[in-house]
Amino acid sequence: MTFPLPQSQSLSQSRRDFLRQSLAGGLVLGMVGTGALAQISKISEPSPDFRPNAFIRIATDGRVTIVSKQPEIGQGIKTSLPMVIAEELEVNWKDVQIIQGDLNPIYGSQSAGGSTSTPTNYNDFHRLGATVRTMLITAAAQQWSVPVTECRAAESAVIHDKTSRRIRYADLVVTASTLPVPDPSVVRLKEPSTYKLLGTRIGGVDNAAIVSGKPLFGIDISLPGMLYATFAKCPTLGGKVVSANIDEIKALPGVHDAFIIDGVSDNPRGLMSGVAIVARSTWIAFSARKKLKVVWDKGRGAADRWENFVAQAQSTSHQPGEKILRNDGDVHAAFHNAASTLEAAYSYPFISHASMEPQNCTAWFHADVGTMELWVPTQNPAAGQDLITSTMHIPKEKITLHMTRSGGGFGRRLSADYVIEAAAIAHRVNAPVKLTWSREDDMQHDHFRAGGFHFLRGALDEKGRVSAWHNHFVTFANRIQKDGQSILQPGSGAALSADEFPGRWIKNCLLEQTALECSIPMGPWRAPGSNVFAWVFQSFIDELAHAASRDPLAFRLELLGDQDMVQGSGDRGIPYNVARMKHVLQQVAEKSSWGQRQFPRGQGQGMACYFSHRGYIAEVAEVTVSKKGELTVDRVVVVSDIGSQIVNLSGAENQVQGSVIDGLSTLMYPELTIEGGAIVQSNFHQYPLLRMPQSPPRIDVHFLKTDYPVTGLGEPALPPLAPAVCNAIFAATGKRVRQLPLSRTDLSWS
Repeated sequence: MTFPLPQSQSLSQSRRDFLRQSLAGGLVLGMVGTGALAQISKISEPSPDFRPNAFIRIATDGRVTIVSKQPEIGQGIKTSLPMVIAEELEVNWKDVQIIQGDLNPIYGSQSAGGSTSTPTNYNDFHRLGATVRTMLITAAAQQWSVPVTECRAAESAVIHDKTSRRIRYADLVVTASTLPVPDPSVVRLKEPSTYKLLGTRIGGVDNAAIVSGKPLFGIDISLPGMLYATFAKCPTLGGKVVSANIDEIKALPGVHDAFIIDGVSDNPRGLMSGVAIVARSTWIAFSARKKLKVVWDKGRGAADRWENFVAQAQSTSHQPGEKILRNDGDVHAAFHNAASTLEAAYSYPFISHASMEPQNCTAWFHADVGTMELWVPTQNPAAGQDLITSTMHIPKEKITLHMTRSGGGFGRRLSADYVIEAAAIAHRVNAPVKLTWSREDDMQHDHFRAGGFHFLRGALDEKGRVSAWHNHFVTFANRIQKDGQSILQPGSGAALSADEFPGRWIKNCLLEQTALECSIPMGPWRAPGSNVFAWVFQSFIDELAHAASRDPLAFRLELLGDQDMVQGSGDRGIPYNVARMKHVLQQVAEKSSWGQRQFPRGQGQGMACYFSHRGYIAEVAEVTVSKKGELTVDRVVVVSDIGSQIVNLSGAENQVQGSVIDGLSTLMYPELTIEGGAIVQSNFHQYPLLRMPQSPPRIDVHFLKTDYPVTGLGEPALPPLAPAVCNAIFAATGKRVRQLPLSRTDLSWS
């Protein structure tokens, strides 16, 4: 399938025209730029309501509508960010309606990944709400002919205390709509001590709809005349279609069309080769697919096999790394002079995202005007738009993307492969088409979390302090074309940073990295990199602490050192706030009564800490391991420092508890077997996840309020869970867990 280049003006000119046309008329304030550089700009739009900016509308009956611009994937952002606006706007939350915004440049960045939605929008949303409040107060002051300084806002109204007058926002709509945007210097943000909404427990705005089965998700989309599609790709990842029984499939009852899509590149994030089947229902399409016979060119990926990777990693570990990430001091001499040394090899498999809602997208190509309209559960809507533009040559201004709620994302929906598949299919069909991946598609054609191997050595001096650290990390990379050259590119989260703890803290440190080439597509998985690096390094640190006969808490505190801040390496290094990490460690020790109880054999406590996605987290796990090796996680204590303000306490607790459960599930069960370049596991009968009876009965969540910027919470609490549990298992049984999943380790004891 090829896509012709359109006959149109340049993209930049079209984009300006698009903004001018779609925002012409009345008053809209949009955010130009992001973060500290953001400015509120005035654009007009005809409306009887007060629409002071792209995010807020106040109707003449008093209803307040706030647009949520970020994708909602279960992290609660559709509730929490509008809460920030509502707090500054001084409106009753019960009067607020939240609607999901479409992809639109007036909103600024609209992705949801890396726990960035809150930190990148928090300050701007305060300013948006405060600016509108200022305009409403000014409108009331004008009507009353009193100084603005004598007026205040509260409960969706403006109050003049001297005369006890009160006027509803609804009655200020007409006057406020005529006012200019106030200068930022006159806009005053609320003092945190006066917050009424932020920091309280607010239920998710979609909760009622979710529990009552209302259509919210991409998979729920239904349009008049809609057709349904499935897309079959080569089981061997990266393979291509040679031929298929297309005519036989097209002749089946209920099948509207079937055709081969050649794909446009070897990039797994783009449009891959496959066979599309379009039918009157998803069931008919899936049933027809069972009769599909395809001859595949499996390509170079057919040689990929997990056992081969294991052997390659073992062989590679005895050789110098192909890339030196850090080489401080004299590691060889430090090991030679050490009082004692320790070696350990840690490994973990490829895993799937396994979100409950499989990938899906509804696309409608309006051939008469050359526009594409999409309904997508996505974490990164702009990526889908960009991919359609680059692949199908449809200008961005002719692509409308509606964001639906996502049934989980965990990084998978940052990719847009399923979006371009739906768009390519719709391009051939004169109707809206919903593409739905089967569970098997979702598991076997994921952009997987990469597996990895860490070959570690540690040295201790005569005082039981770490004197040297060596890690040879064997990871995975895909071969891609870049700037006309073939290069190996590690998967997202599959590359180690030179700044990874404890590298910067140890005088003699050697970090090496070697990448094994594979054809398995890789992508970000909740807390990319951190989700496995924390397990490896916090487990090995615990090994060193016990080898030195030291308390693991005291050992970590000493390892962190006396500096309050440790700077990153080079221009892109990440500063590490030692004082914050020490604080969460000390607090989690206090909250968990660390070291104050004697546990019988088979029970124990384990500790871990980690800095990721701007958050400082420490966790203690308490476990029981039966003599048969059956594990029960009895309690997890989590202390988090994510800055000066918890936005929605209910949502924050949910994210931490969910991270603990997700982290425990990932520790215990999931792994993918790779044979002949294909994923063996196809569904949850082969890929178990944690069930409710196996979840910890008690998860204690504590937040420290500190004088640091507010950050997100979708990821930081996950990484410390696995090492905390594994360190507790060692305390209970004396057995170390160095291979994931945990189900591969015999925990029985006598």
